[in-house]
Amino acid sequence: MQIYEIHIRAFAGTDAALALQEPLARLLCPVEDHVGPCEVPWGFTLGEARGPDDPECDLVLGIFASAEKAAEVRDRVRAFVGEAHPTDLREAVTDAFDELAEQYRIEQGGE
Repeated sequence: MQIYEIHIRAFAGTDAALALQEPLARLLCPVEDHVGPCEVPWGFTLGEARGPDDPECDLVLGIFASAEKAAEVRDRVRAFVGEAHPTDLREAVTDAFDELAEQYRIEQGGE
């Protein structure tokens, strides 16, 4: 188990990227107020715009999962967003999603 990032690319700006957060959240967790932990802890952040001449940005979905489960989630996200928004699965290289490992530990009954 480790933290992965699914980069969903090619948004015209932050508003377009942020508009996809809720639909993706429901894809990952169809029942918002369910009892118990999510199967795969997840969170969102925005990737950096490439520059003033290229304002496209990425929506970054962080997940805490096995490599196999991360690939499965990436495939579900890819099917949902379609070809307009290419997706990449990467091992996390920042601390943006470090809380997901702690969330998983707590929800699984760890101290």
